[in-house]
Amino acid sequence: MQHRIVVLGAGYAGAIAAGRLAKRLRREDVAITLVNAEPDFVERVRMHQLAVGQDLERRPLREVFAGTGVELKLAKVTCVDVDRRTVTVVDANGTEGRMEELSYDTLVYALGSGWNDQGVPGTAEHAHEIASRPGALRLREHLARLDAGQPVVVVGGGLTGLEAAAEIAEARPDLDVALVARGGLGDWLSPKGRRHLRQVFGKLGVTVHEHADVSAVEADRVTTADGTSVPAAVTVWTTGFAVHPIAKASTLEVTDTGRIVVDRTMRSVSHPDVYAVGDAAMAMGPGDKPLRMSCASGTPMAWQAADAIAARLTGGKLPNAPLRYFNQCISLGRREGLIQYVTADDRAVRAALTGRLAAVYKELVCKGAAWSIANPTLGMPTRTRRVVQEPARTGPVVGTPA
Repeated sequence: MQHRIVVLGAGYAGAIAAGRLAKRLRREDVAITLVNAEPDFVERVRMHQLAVGQDLERRPLREVFAGTGVELKLAKVTCVDVDRRTVTVVDANGTEGRMEELSYDTLVYALGSGWNDQGVPGTAEHAHEIASRPGALRLREHLARLDAGQPVVVVGGGLTGLEAAAEIAEARPDLDVALVARGGLGDWLSPKGRRHLRQVFGKLGVTVHEHADVSAVEADRVTTADGTSVPAAVTVWTTGFAVHPIAKASTLEVTDTGRIVVDRTMRSVSHPDVYAVGDAAMAMGPGDKPLRMSCASGTPMAWQAADAIAARLTGGKLPNAPLRYFNQCISLGRREGLIQYVTADDRAVRAALTGRLAAVYKELVCKGAAWSIANPTLGMPTRTRRVVQEPARTGPVVGTPA
């Protein structure tokens, strides 16, 4: 009897987890189902590039997982019942009546996150997001229609905001690009990193509004808490991410923001047959600091979860690799970059790599992440082991109509 593993979400964390499980476990012992709403893998770290008109390589998930033993189901997740061990999904194309229940013995929750409008008035109606491919494509259309000299405002001074502002300014030097940041520009970076960031933004002509908290977004402007009005033909909102509400609607133990609380092996602290990885999980890193929402966190979380699942099913040794950071990679257009080296718990150190070499470094990191998705069972050799744990059957068979 096969052990049923269902992976929800095929972003970086979910796709890596599914591929690693297929690599670790014997195909005849497990049935791995990967659920995703889109047919292609989306390089989320490149959405700012897509937004300015650059074409990204398509990576159809059916081709990625062909021959691996991973079954791809194109569907949207609507409910997770962790007490019955079932997941309710609907056809990704919205076909009426195509609702199914998928039963699992082990669940890997990797639904990730979307944009967070922070409840600021007018944001949902007037701002653009680049946390998703559809959002980036909508922004792409709007930017393409802008005439020279029109203002574009990027709200948010984190990594996504910095990359978006630089990319837009480089691709469209005819536009008036501004960045509105709640804190100082790159205030978490080392002195060298901050200097380089200001130099690049100066060369690109990006106007920076520092220590400015946006209180409202309108069709033609954003307004800050002190009453300053910043003109905006297009507003790009990058002030953080919010997780999908599905986990919070279940009986899983979650944080106030809906992230699933997990242990060091990415296992839910309330439901041992559920693992969570990527942005949807609240995992602790060095110094008992929460891992930030990022690809840099999601990838090692996926490795940890997959190895832990395989170890528990086969009677192997649980992984004990520390989850830590090494650097923050920031693209500043196609010709400039910034690699900020950090401590294990993500605090900047003095060393930083800048300029063209940093841009090449960041590009190699992005390509490496995409390669690992496109080649899920390649890489370091490993020996698959037999499953020794007998699953406890509950709920209907995978694919049974709800």
